[in-house]
Amino acid sequence: MADKRLLDMSGVRKSFGGVPVLVDVGFHLDAGEVVALLGANGAGKSTLMKILSGNYTRDAGAIAIDGSPVEIRSPADALALGIRMLPQELSIFPDMTVAENIMIGAMPRKGLHVDAAAMEARATQLLKRLGLDWLSPRTRMGTLSHHVQRIVEIARAMNGNARVLIMDEPTASLAAEEVQLLFDIIRRLQAEGISIIYISHYLKEVFAISGRVVVLRDGRNAGDFATARTDVDEVLHAIVGNRVGDLYPAFSASSGAGDDVVTVEGLTVEGWLRGVDFTVRRGTITGVHGLIGSGAEMIGRSLFGAVPRTKIASATVGGKPYTITTPGRAVEAGLGLVAAERKREGIIAMLTLRENLSIANMPLFTRGMTVDREKEATTAAEWIRRLSIRARGPEQPIGTLSGGNQQKVCLARWLLGDLSVLILEEPTRGVDVGARQEIYRQIRQLADQGLGILLISSDAEEVAGLADRSIVLAGGVVTETYEQPTDASALMSAASKPAVAA
Repeated sequence: MADKRLLDMSGVRKSFGGVPVLVDVGFHLDAGEVVALLGANGAGKSTLMKILSGNYTRDAGAIAIDGSPVEIRSPADALALGIRMLPQELSIFPDMTVAENIMIGAMPRKGLHVDAAAMEARATQLLKRLGLDWLSPRTRMGTLSHHVQRIVEIARAMNGNARVLIMDEPTASLAAEEVQLLFDIIRRLQAEGISIIYISHYLKEVFAISGRVVVLRDGRNAGDFATARTDVDEVLHAIVGNRVGDLYPAFSASSGAGDDVVTVEGLTVEGWLRGVDFTVRRGTITGVHGLIGSGAEMIGRSLFGAVPRTKIASATVGGKPYTITTPGRAVEAGLGLVAAERKREGIIAMLTLRENLSIANMPLFTRGMTVDREKEATTAAEWIRRLSIRARGPEQPIGTLSGGNQQKVCLARWLLGDLSVLILEEPTRGVDVGARQEIYRQIRQLADQGLGILLISSDAEEVAGLADRSIVLAGGVVTETYEQPTDASALMSAASKPAVAA
């Protein structure tokens, strides 16, 4: 059955705000085929799948199902064609039954009421197809383990004429034995002729479950490999290419030579981190890389005192003992944090550039109970110049700036104070290439001036291009430590170590 062409996407183009995200992308899928779709962050995977699932409309290109052209303008169009999306994050109703979760949006009716018997019979049929004969459709969803909830989600996706199932990082929060159970279900679906598009960063999983690997890079096709005739190195090269170095400033000869400005031993966050050790050196960029759910995303904010249930064996900042308590205490100790969620945690969109810049440093701009607006404006104008922020002036609302310029304001905010270490979470998320290059130049310059920088990024290329030394996390623990700059392929391999081969 796997030689019958089910889906064909060709010449797909998509731009946002004039910036191309997909350029003449092609993707095809045969009936009963499992194809892995890979690429670094920003490669275009999500955009392509959102076009296929009807969440975005393409600017150009064609889509065919069973050889016939189709138009997918909405999720309803995709559903009618048998295309289902299984998102990375669970989307369940914990207080409803398994049957209600499976049939939500399509519950059978008897007059004005839900036909409970028909609903449970259909749910039971779907659960049996997935090997969950033992699960009662009347079980409350919130009482089930995470991996069983995930399988119930698959049953929901299978309700109807499902032909294509898109799985986005389906094993990100599953244990090894749970991954095996999911693989068994994928093979069961494959045997029924259902096609799977499998998106994952875990390369061992990809080689274990898929028959073919399609790679996107910079919004373009970068490779199409039969897994039986390729290897991890060839796929990693297609994902990364030779781009690292084009975008990034040169490493300094003195990088890595500074004293330890932060030392951390035994950093533990319940459910996220287990006994993590690391250091940050003065004048050095220390990188932290990990996939989503690896725990890497908790390193900076837990150190900053912004995560409950954080424990630590010992820590120092600037050579003095440091106890994790509150963000205010962290600032007093000389730590600054530029959060990944810029719009939610980094800026106050309705306030001006001047106000956003000074808000974390009010003691610098107050005399008694009065705010020195003139000093605020002068300082803002100086940082607009120093960081090449493109703005009309200090009074421009920050929400009207581009993402890259908003990020520069977030950087400047912390540089006003007495800072020892700057923690950067995903520093160029949502930032265009031109602005990224400028931000990277500024980060390197800050390190060269003696600042210790902790760079946390799920983008392996970003860490490879900037970090003088780095650690890699997976499953809440450090899997690899590099005391010298390393390449993106090594980082990605280390980040996927916990993956399970079938």
